[in-house]
Amino acid sequence: MLLNFSVASFGNLKVSPEQTAINAVMKAMRLCEHVQTEMVPTDAIQKTDRSPVTVADFGSQALICKAIGDAFPDDTIVAEESAQALKENASLSERVTDYVNRFCEDTVSDETVCEWIDRGSGEVGPSFWTLDPIDGTKGFLRRDQYAVALAYIVNGTVQLGVLGCPNLPHRLNDGDAEHGCLFVAARGEGTRLYTKTGDFIEQVHVSEATHRFAESVESTHGDSDAHGNIANALGITESPVRMDSQTKYGIVSRGEASLYIRLPNPASPDYRECIWDHAAGLIVVEEAGGTVTDANGAPLNFLTGKRMLENLGIVATNGKLHQHVLKALANRNN
Repeated sequence: MLLNFSVASFGNLKVSPEQTAINAVMKAMRLCEHVQTEMVPTDAIQKTDRSPVTVADFGSQALICKAIGDAFPDDTIVAEESAQALKENASLSERVTDYVNRFCEDTVSDETVCEWIDRGSGEVGPSFWTLDPIDGTKGFLRRDQYAVALAYIVNGTVQLGVLGCPNLPHRLNDGDAEHGCLFVAARGEGTRLYTKTGDFIEQVHVSEATHRFAESVESTHGDSDAHGNIANALGITESPVRMDSQTKYGIVSRGEASLYIRLPNPASPDYRECIWDHAAGLIVVEEAGGTVTDANGAPLNFLTGKRMLENLGIVATNGKLHQHVLKALANRNN
């Protein structure tokens, strides 16, 4: 594997947080692919907020929380899922444990897997990891785009982001391109793109020549009409790239979209984004030369809890477009 691991942002540690994160995300990606190949209807349930969660979500979180917890037992992990549903559903718990055991040296019990998952129940603090074990579960269920997203945050600044996109082609518009991408960004070191098995592809950079915007597939995840109006105001005429998950940050980072915009859906104007939905993507874009803020131009604040309470919406651009987008947004609100 041609991985260039770094500990620069984390002091004199004997174990590299970057290496640990990459290995964990790659293993979780493989588990997700196994589940996607073999999935049965009972492998997905609905959470109390009516969003889906699958055995892959739970298995991915178990593997990554185990890896982080074993390497850095004092570190806090703030992750999306809880093991409570598994404790109440024995057959689902058995399915998750079966998949997790495929990636463990020793066979572990359902109880142990639940303990690993619940390592992600930490709270935001001065330094912590944040994890979305499957960002874009609906995309995963459609066998479309989804991401495994892990980030490390110190004093509110994302220092490391690892974004695994198992179904993303190496080049978006190349029908023959191999699928499976791993974006790795460390603060001050740029953004690197690897295959899903860890072979280096390239250092990625945003593009000032691309004129295309990205938005979510799910209409409830944003304000599509407003997104389109902003694109028109910027002179972007090409059809948008619609993708689930933080894969949108990935395509901005490698110059295949110039703008990713996510404004609250008019039906939920007070909605605030979850930290795990944006932390890894933010550093992937920033280290590739782009800019990420909220819709008011404010930096994303990862210290207000599991949701970014002080931020409204998301704007990620190639940098050159950023002030133009913010101006268009301001004009829209006047």
